[in-house]
Formats: sequence, structure tokens, C-alpha cells
Amino acid sequence: MLAHALVFYFFSFITIASSLMVISAKNTVHAVFFLILDFVSISCLFIMMGAEYLGMLTLIVYVGAVAVLFLFVVMMLNVNFKNLRTGFLSYLPFGTLIGVVMLTEIGLMIGTWKYKDSFIKTSEIKVSKNLSNTEALGNVLYTDFVHYFQISGLILLVAMVGAILLTFRKKDNLKRQDITKQVSREREEGVSLKEVASFKGVNLND
Repeated sequence: MLAHALVFYFFSFITIASSLMVISAKNTVHAVFFLILDFVSISCLFIMMGAEYLGMLTLIVYVGAVAVLFLFVVMMLNVNFKNLRTGFLSYLPFGTLIGVVMLTEIGLMIGTWKYKDSFIKTSEIKVSKNLSNTEALGNVLYTDFVHYFQISGLILLVAMVGAILLTFRKKDNLKRQDITKQVSREREEGVSLKEVASFKGVNLND
């Protein structure tokens, strides 16, 4: 039990430290790497608590897709974050107010608030005790809630297409490769033959 507690506190410390580095790192790429470390630590905590499905889901979705996609978007768009940081102090009071409201809501949900039975209709799902946690969730996810699963996949697809479209924005100082034009180019467009007199050289400006 002592070793289990030490490992739990170790991953918890890494999670909190990496979360603080995400919001305090000046380099955006470094912040994304700390975000990936945060997700990996959270995944390890889920696995330690017996929720291996949530742990693997965190690794696959958040680390393998969201965080890496965000990293590539940051690196390819070449966003000037110095201009984005201007006026940070003017937005600080409003951001602090929103944070206090969010913490108050979370505290009410965890501490005192309880839903009435008429608000939410809970349905008991019969699951065999011989199945593991992942197998039971898989059976429920791909049978009773398969439509919601497909809708979430479509939402992720729209997000991926939107990120790709952002990388293809037209910029004045950026030259893009036109593969169709390169493939269909004739020999005369790329090669120029000139007759050169002996011992007179070539004028490259012609």
C-alpha cells in the first residue's frame, strides 16, 4: 500500500506541475509538450484507480489526437503570440471572475447539489460480472449508445477538417506548391535553348 500511495502522489505531483507549466510557459510548443505530459500522467492515475478504459481513452484521444494536432497547428500556422499577449492585464479581471464562477459551480456540484429524480431518468444496465471493465464498457458503447458514439466521431472529423483548412489559408508572403501545374508542365516551359557564339558567353538577363 505504501508503494501504491507513493506512486499515486508522484503522478499527482507531475500532473499539477505540468498543468502549471502549460499556463506559465512562454514558448507555445513547450506548453503543448507539458500538456501532453499532463495527459499522460492523468492516464496513469486513471489506470491506477481501476479505470483502464478512461486511461487508454485519454492516451489515444487527448495525447494521440488533440494534443498532437494542436502542436502541429501551432507549428504550421506560425501564430504571433506576442501580439496575442498584448492587453492581457485588461482581460485579467474578467477572466478571474469567470474562474471564480466556475470554481463555485464545481464546489456546488460536488458538495451540496443533488439532482431530483424527476430531472434525470437513470437506467440500470445489466452487465455480466465475468466481463472486465473495458469489455463491459465496449458492449454498452457499441450497442445502446452507438449513435452518440458516431456523432462524436463526426464532430472530431469536422474539427480535423477545420484544422487542415486553417493551414491552407492564403498568405501574401507564402508560396505554395501546385502539383497539378508541375506535373502538366511542358518541356518548353522549363528549358530554354539558346545558340551561343564561341568565346562570347551568355547573358542571363535575356
